[in-house]
Parts: sequence; structure tokens; C-alpha cells
Amino acid sequence: MPDLSFKIEKAEPQRFTVAPTLLFKLRITNSTPSETVHSVALRCQIQLEVARRQYTPDDQDHLKDLFGEAERWSQTLKTMLWTHASVVAPAFSDTTVVDVPVPCTFDFNVAATKYFHGLADGDVPLNFLFSGTVFYADGEGALQVAPIPWDKEARFRLPVKAWHEMMDIYYPNSAWLCLRRDVFERIYQYKVEHGIPTWERALESLLPALEETVKR
Repeated sequence: MPDLSFKIEKAEPQRFTVAPTLLFKLRITNSTPSETVHSVALRCQIQLEVARRQYTPDDQDHLKDLFGEAERWSQTLKTMLWTHASVVAPAFSDTTVVDVPVPCTFDFNVAATKYFHGLADGDVPLNFLFSGTVFYADGEGALQVAPIPWDKEARFRLPVKAWHEMMDIYYPNSAWLCLRRDVFERIYQYKVEHGIPTWERALESLLPALEETVKR
């Protein structure tokens, strides 16, 4: 059966989609090209290996909500599951490159969003764990089906600027905040009663009182 290996070559934002999406360029190589691969139904589990990079004091401050105080990071910095993705690779014999689309969210209730947003630069260590099914022709041309072992993986360091660039495309100079419905209704009522035209100005009008409360 084909012996497949995987390598992420680069990542870039996908434009003109409904939701923010990163495209990962995945190279699949068959070490036994005498057996033609008809297709590969591939599943990917993508992990954030957060302990495999250095963090500046500013990073530590921005990520406090996620990992706690920096003194505890030796216990709290653990590999995190980011997401799952899937793709079907077309026929090839030696090697091929396919796009793996990974939808992203700007919801700050999601840990991955907090993590990416909290980093100003550098890169994010990712680990892609692969599984799935390969359909191939043996030496006699007969169609065969085989599973992809779970030990197939590929590491990649995603530039933080790629994530920020993607979010700037879909949410230029803005952020997405999910509120509990009763909290939303209270802010909305305040906005209406005071004749405030935008959400930004409504929140800005509340900030001085909130800051004064924090000082006390």
C-alpha cells in the first residue's frame, strides 16, 4: 500500500468566503509511486502546541485571561485542540499539493481566538494529526482501500501576522463580541433611552463609570 507523508508548506488567508478561513498548503508524498493513488479522504486534527514558543512580558499580560499569572504557566501551558478539518486529495502517483481550509472565528469566548489575538508577532506552533482513507491501485491495477495510520503528522509554525491579516480582511478595525442576551438587552435599552447612535459610543459612555468603579 502507499506510504504517505505530509508536510505543511505555507498558510494564507482565503479571500471572498462567508467566514474567516485560513488555507494551509499541504504536500502529500507517496514513497511508493508504483502504486497510483486514486484519492485520499483526509481528516486533520489541529493542535496548538503553546508550550513550544517563547512569550514576551506583553504576551504574558495579554494571555492572562487564558493561562493565568505567568508564575503558573509551567502548569497551565498545555497543548490545546484548535479544530478539525477535512479534505479530499485527487489522484496522484508521486506527490501533490492540496488546500486544507480551516474556518476561524473572532468569538472571544473561544480559547483559540483569545490565544491568537493575544500575540503581537512571532509564530504559533501547530501539529496536524492525520487519519482517513487512501484509495489506490496495486501493482496489478486492482483498486484497494487502506486506512491512514494515526501516527501520521506534520508540524508547522503559523506566522501570527497571517491570522491578524485574515481578521483584518473580514473585520477591518473591528472586533466581534458575543454577549449574554439579557446583558445585550440592557445595553440596547440604555442606547435607545439616551439616543446614542452607535454601539461604540454607547460602550464608550459607560467606560468612565466602570473605570471609576475599578479604581475604588
